Amino acid sequence: MSPRSRVLVVVTAVAAVSAGLVVGITAASSDRPAGVNAAGPQSRPGAPPLSIDLGVRTDAEAVDLRRALGLYEQGKHDRAAALFGRHQSLEARVGQAFARWPDGTVGRVTQLAGLHSRSALVQLNLGLALFWAGQAGSQEAWRAAAEAEPDTAYAVTAGNLLYPDFARNLPVFVPVPDLPAEIRSLSPPEQLRALERLARNGDRTGTLFYGVALQRLGRQLSAGRVFAGLAGRSPDDVEAQVAAAVARFDKAAPAEAFSRLGPLSKRFPGAATVRFHLGVLLLWSGEVKEARRQLRLARAAEPGSRLAGEAKRYLDELDAAGI
Repeated sequence: MSPRSRVLVVVTAVAAVSAGLVVGITAASSDRPAGVNAAGPQSRPGAPPLSIDLGVRTDAEAVDLRRALGLYEQGKHDRAAALFGRHQSLEARVGQAFARWPDGTVGRVTQLAGLHSRSALVQLNLGLALFWAGQAGSQEAWRAAAEAEPDTAYAVTAGNLLYPDFARNLPVFVPVPDLPAEIRSLSPPEQLRALERLARNGDRTGTLFYGVALQRLGRQLSAGRVFAGLAGRSPDDVEAQVAAAVARFDKAAPAEAFSRLGPLSKRFPGAATVRFHLGVLLLWSGEVKEARRQLRLARAAEPGSRLAGEAKRYLDELDAAGI
């Protein structure tokens, strides 16, 4: 594994357990396929990854689809197909086509893409099927997924595939306050509804965590609007300003976020949140040397704080990996 690849793996692993994030709210989607940068079309062994985003759904179909996705990932395709076959949703039909791999999978998903050309779900998985079969067109399908529904987890996964030189998924803002205990004890759907109510009522902490929840669900544009609204109402609130900048991170145009975070380091020189998030975004981009400097500045700015602890975790993991 190259040094840059090790950096990206470390960043993804540490970010997955960052303190202060909403607990329990997850999206189920595929990992980046190995060998995505391989030159020239070539078929790959086994079945392709399958991406089905269920957000915080807990209805009967979602339960079946999660079970089916787990079975598919375990290679138990016949059992997965039976569960997918219980439902007629687009997610179920895509899942059933994949569970029959390779028998007619590409043709069936291509047909679904023709019928649902603006579905990021279909376009993303079409790209995965084409890539795994060694056929042309995967990049075009992934771009179509990102463009069709940019405010979805499918667009985030498409970004993983289109921009493999960045860490997986997108950086998530880490708030300084604790998640309120009354929110932490709720189920994921209840958490989301409660945070939305708090945000709607103008609660600062609730608004920050609602934006974080949206980010974790892959709804980066919605999170950006939530953070931008708070930043507009609170121009001197450093966390609101940093959150709004972080949510603008786009692998196609990363300079947009950096151009907003950079000036904040001069405006709020003693704020750990600015330095910490600059370091995280730099790590996401594979810029380790400057990221280390920013993370050390975050620790020095507010010793003993949560963000100082988070910065130390990143630094310790980089050291352990010899990066």
